[in-house]
Amino acid sequence: MAAELRRSLIEEDIVGMAQMFKALSDPNRMKIAYLLQQKEELCVCDVALILDSSVATASHHLRLLKQMDITKSRKEGKNVFYSLKDHHIHTLITMTLEHQKEKNCHE
Repeated sequence: MAAELRRSLIEEDIVGMAQMFKALSDPNRMKIAYLLQQKEELCVCDVALILDSSVATASHHLRLLKQMDITKSRKEGKNVFYSLKDHHIHTLITMTLEHQKEKNCHE
C-alpha cells in the first residue's frame, strides 16, 4: 500500500499545487481572488481602489496570480482587466471559503 501511495505522488503536480497555495497565502492575493470570484472581472485600478493600495502594488499581485495561472487578463485600451483563469480556481476559492465559514461556526 505504501509503495502504491508513493507512486501516486507525482512530484511536478505536488510542487505545482504547493506553489499555487503559496501564491494564495498572501492575504491581498486571496482578497483579489475572492473579489474576482464575486465580480468575474476587475481592472487593475478597481483592485487598487478596493484594496486601498497603489496601482503598482495591485498590478504586482495580479501579475503574480497570472504567472501562477490563477488569473487571466485582457487589455481594453489602456486598462487591463483580470478574471479567474477557469472554473477550477473558482471552485477552489468557493470551497476554501465554505470550509473557513464552517470552521468559524464550530469555534
